[in-house]
Amino acid sequence: MPSRAPKGLVLRAYLAASPLIALAGPVILRRRLARGKEDPARMDEKRGYASAPRPEGRLIWLHAVGLGEVLALRGLISAMAQHDPALQFLITSSARSSAQVIGANLPPRTQHQYLPLDAPTYLARFLDHWRPDLSVWAEQELWPGAVVAAHARGIPLALVNARMTDAGFNRRVRAGGLYGDLLARFARITAQDTRSADHLTALGASGVQVTGSLKSAAPPLAADPATLAQAQAAVQGRKVWVAASTHAGDEAQAVAAQAALWQVDPQWLLILAPRDAGRAGVVASQLTEARLPFARRSLGRVPSAGDAVWLADTYGEMGLWYRLASAALIGGGFDAVGGHNPWEAAHFNAAILHGPDTANFLNDYKALHDEVAAVSVPFGKLAEALQDTDLPDIGLRAGQIVHRAAGALDPLAAELLALVRR
Repeated sequence: MPSRAPKGLVLRAYLAASPLIALAGPVILRRRLARGKEDPARMDEKRGYASAPRPEGRLIWLHAVGLGEVLALRGLISAMAQHDPALQFLITSSARSSAQVIGANLPPRTQHQYLPLDAPTYLARFLDHWRPDLSVWAEQELWPGAVVAAHARGIPLALVNARMTDAGFNRRVRAGGLYGDLLARFARITAQDTRSADHLTALGASGVQVTGSLKSAAPPLAADPATLAQAQAAVQGRKVWVAASTHAGDEAQAVAAQAALWQVDPQWLLILAPRDAGRAGVVASQLTEARLPFARRSLGRVPSAGDAVWLADTYGEMGLWYRLASAALIGGGFDAVGGHNPWEAAHFNAAILHGPDTANFLNDYKALHDEVAAVSVPFGKLAEALQDTDLPDIGLRAGQIVHRAAGALDPLAAELLALVRR
């Protein structure tokens, strides 16, 4: 029961100080708005004011922080909706980029809102309006005020797809019992792997289940049909590959590879999609320096026959880029980032290539490599890897894996729905 939930010294101190967040909130939000990190039309959501009505019926509220984590929730929503077609869903996130992408990929009967800042007055507004019947948190971010407020109202809590590295565990241990107090409020906790489950248990969680990653079971990303037809016409006859969710190290490898390929055969076309579209100016300068002609998506251009690169400096269109490409370099592998989600590309039978660093997706890439469905590319070998005649078969095998994963969420969906308030 909520009254028996533990409140150690650190959690009590946090909750006592949390009203100050509302005092600083307007200043914080204005500064973020000035840096382009907030949506001016929806900034009041960060203070708990809803911008959409609550639908009738039972509502499942799901929260994730990162772009990949938010998109992964779609598979779980689909599985729960199959169990109960009358359910309504609310996804919350914090980052503007995640809202832009999920907006183009929302499942049926699903809305998106920004999670309010963790202040009591903001959270009360949010919960008074939405009145969720279940609260599902994904991966590793827990907002203490929101968790405690939901639990105090008798809203069942679940943590799914949890992933915790050794470094993340050490940071939470130093929080002096805060996470143990929060985890005690969750009725169901699932982890991606045994190591994460062990970390959660050591922090105070009980009954943690290992269910694997949600990402491989998420449905394909969407693409606007008219935009797709226009893009397909523009790249017809080209040898198209995509470098997706890239960082600086990935871009250096991709640009060098495309320069080598294009010099030999101008039919090669690279679609370069930086993880942060705000870095497009820097990337554009690198392309100019490499003497690679390019079309910039944010300016409404499609590539001409003389362009070597399509700079995909927009959000929410990865479903379009993956549909055009026969191979995909998944970013984060040539930087100290730990890699990014390979499963989005796998849906479209794109051959998956990645750099050496996959620390954040070790189990995902192991599953792919076990079935020869991905290629690990050493530094300086990307152009060579892209010319491998086995790539089409590698892409097909990756597609088969995600097809099998689609039904794997059914048991988890059933367990979560058993928690829903009646």
